[in-house]
Formats: sequence, structure tokens, C-alpha cells
Amino acid sequence: MKQTTSTILMIEPTGFGYNPEAASTNSFQKESRDFTPSQIQDIAVLEFRNAVAELRNLGVEVITLRDPENAGTPDSVFPNNWFSTHAEGQLVTYPMASPSRRKERRPKVIEQIKNACGCGEHVMLESFEEQETPVFLEGTGSMVLDRVNKIAYAAVSPRTNVEVLQQFCDRLGYQAHTFKAYGAAGELIYHTNVMMCIGDTYAIVALDTVAVQDRQKLRDSLSESGKEIIEISKEQTYQHFAGNMLQVENQLGERILVMSKAAYESLTPLQLERVQAHNEYLLYPPIHVIEQAGGGSIRCMIAELFKKV
Repeated sequence: MKQTTSTILMIEPTGFGYNPEAASTNSFQKESRDFTPSQIQDIAVLEFRNAVAELRNLGVEVITLRDPENAGTPDSVFPNNWFSTHAEGQLVTYPMASPSRRKERRPKVIEQIKNACGCGEHVMLESFEEQETPVFLEGTGSMVLDRVNKIAYAAVSPRTNVEVLQQFCDRLGYQAHTFKAYGAAGELIYHTNVMMCIGDTYAIVALDTVAVQDRQKLRDSLSESGKEIIEISKEQTYQHFAGNMLQVENQLGERILVMSKAAYESLTPLQLERVQAHNEYLLYPPIHVIEQAGGGSIRCMIAELFKKV
């Protein structure tokens, strides 16, 4: 069992932009006063293609798909929220809070993912959307997975429901570790992966966003599972997406920590020294427009493809 993969999926957007439907629970989204919707889409495509090129230049296998024209899916550049794959052979699809995001679960894409990974089991959790009171779990946005130790870390929020989380854990053999984490305005942080990243030998986490009563338990769990804890601050999390990182590897097995340029530039020399000790490369493409309009960063743009072993 490995924490990282060298194969990823990224979705090129055709209608990217600020999504009011999602903004009610995502305080990281900002409406642009500098660009028109058309300009935002054009810049997002440039940012996307540059990020793909930089990943490929370092030897990561990047499978890209393009969203259909006029699909009505402004957040499709963030595919890690609606599906995940697992080396035991499962493909999991998730219940999404925003109705427009449910359109991203297209059968053709699901079949392509199954074929790429050799998935033999499809765990479908989206039925939780259809309950009288719908509840949600938005993939590896809602959960940060320690795949080796089988722990699913989850900051509870309107998009991260404990009942669905437990269903995921029961089906895939994970242990749930829940806590509360708060945003700049005191709201529950909508996705765990904006304040936390788990690599093979380390964890980057904004512990000062975590409720005081949950903080030590989280620290202990990470330490006991063999992770060096690298702390980032609230300000780095809220303003620069510093928690939204992902460790991948290339075809040579070299470790790469991927973050945005904004996140990289927010790190202190000591933080950089500590993350560099765990990785052969740091990669930090600029994705400013995607971050601001979409409310997510580079980790959200990368869906890991774990091939069945």
C-alpha cells in the first residue's frame, strides 16, 4: 500500500467561473472585479494547461479530459471532489452539495477512470443526495486520507457529513478521525484539504484552525502513525491555500509536493526546509484565477488514479 501515485487525472474546464451555488459554503471563493466571465475562463485554461505541462515535465503521468461545451459545470476543474480510486480496486463516487457538481459524474468519464485503474468495484455514495434531508461527502476534499494507515481525516462541515464518512470507512476499511476546523469568519471550513495534507512521511496541517478540544487528538494521531508534523498558520491557510497541497511521484519514484505559487510564496524558510527534506521536488504553478474564482487550489485540481495492485 502506497500513499502516493504517479498517475493523475485533470479536467480542462470549458465553463469555469464563480459559482454562487457553491459559494454559500465556500468562503474561499471570490467574485472577480478585474475580469469578465469569458476572461476568467480563458485565463483558467491557460493556468490549467501550464500546470499539466509542469507536472508532465517532472515525469508525472497526467491524463487530461475536457469538459463538454455548455455543460453547466463551473467547478469541473476540481474532480477530486466527486470520485476517488483505491489500489484495492475500488472507484468511489460521492454525494455533492451543489446540484451543478452532480453533472460531473458522467458515465463516460466513470468508464474511462475504471479502465485506467482496473477498478472492479464501484462504491456509489451519491444516494445520500436523494434523502429527504440530503447529506454530503465531497471525496478527497472532505477527507484527507492516510492510505497506508487507513485513516480518513475529516473536518466536519455542511459538505462533510459523519454518516456518509462512516459509510465510506465501513466499505473501504478505514478508521474515521473527525474534528472541527474554522475559517476566517468563524465558519466551519468546508473541505479538510484546504487545511491539511498528508504525505508519505509527513503531514502539513494548520493546527490553529482546529477546535482546541480536537487539536491534541489530531496531533497524536498523526504522530503515532509516523508522520512528521509541519505546521502552517491560519493566515497561510485562509489567504494563500497553503494547506491545499498534494504529494505525488513521477515514473522514477521521485517524490513531488505540488502546491500553488501563492502557497509556495507564503511558506517560511524553515517550512520550506522541512518539506524539501521529504521530497525530491517542489512544484508550484501559478493558478491565481482558479484559486480566487473557484475557491480551491492545485490539490483540488488533481484526482489521483491508483491502479489496482
